[in-house]
Amino acid sequence: MLKRSLFISSPGHVNISKKQLVVTSKETGETKTAPVEDLGCLVLEHPQTTITLVALQELAAYNVGVIICDQKHMPTSMLLHLDSHYIQTERFRNQIEASEPLRKQLWQQTIKSKLINQAGLLDRVGGDGSALRHIATGVKSGDTDNREAQGARRYWAALFNEGYRRERFGPSPNEKLNYGYSIIRAAMARALTSTGLLPTLGIFHKNKYNAFCLADDIMEPYRPFVDLAVWELVEENGLGDEVTQTDKAKLVGLLARDVRINGQTSPMMVAMAHTAASLSAAFSSEKRKLAYPEWL
Repeated sequence: MLKRSLFISSPGHVNISKKQLVVTSKETGETKTAPVEDLGCLVLEHPQTTITLVALQELAAYNVGVIICDQKHMPTSMLLHLDSHYIQTERFRNQIEASEPLRKQLWQQTIKSKLINQAGLLDRVGGDGSALRHIATGVKSGDTDNREAQGARRYWAALFNEGYRRERFGPSPNEKLNYGYSIIRAAMARALTSTGLLPTLGIFHKNKYNAFCLADDIMEPYRPFVDLAVWELVEENGLGDEVTQTDKAKLVGLLARDVRINGQTSPMMVAMAHTAASLSAAFSSEKRKLAYPEWL
């Protein structure tokens, strides 16, 4: 079932009534409702938004990813349910005990999928993805040759321009990319916890200050879908100096965008559930093939 994403960008109060999320505008008094069980993500952007503890408890019970934005309206934190699978302890153990060779094989698959999706994106926007596909064929276990970085140098120059550099705090469209990646990251963390995995323990990322290393790892092949949305925004409206409400709505809406996974068409949020489930199966030695999205 496709889960909805809600985006609250104006002053409002959020509470719960009869399993319905109730959002009341502080400006007009208008009230809107949505069944909690239908929600996948809730983005709280406006600093004057208030939410009751009961609402947070209910959202956690249904494993809704609650994303909180900072003063610059950028996603900065997440609320996730930590008890969301009936054999969670077993899955934690499988994840922790996963061998280093297995982790390297999973990272190899992840980087190959990312490069192939980047190549597909370049083809879609009138470029040539053949070089990236060639780089993808040479990815080794653990990506010891850092083919990911080799591909990135070609990819960003081809997608935007030769002078563009992908930097977290760099000029536009970096902020748009940051916003989109934050949404995808939150949704992936939600998918992982739903499957009983711990989003902190990565297969590649190991930064001790990062609480979502696994989400950062597994979201890599999903990044090109954000890149396409940002490319489309730049084509339509130019670079701009900030992330507009229109930009945010498009980027949050990515979670409902169709992709191909396991030979079928699915909304991105559903695809993330398939990816997380395949990762859990790999950790439990059921099979070692990760399910990643592809372009339609």
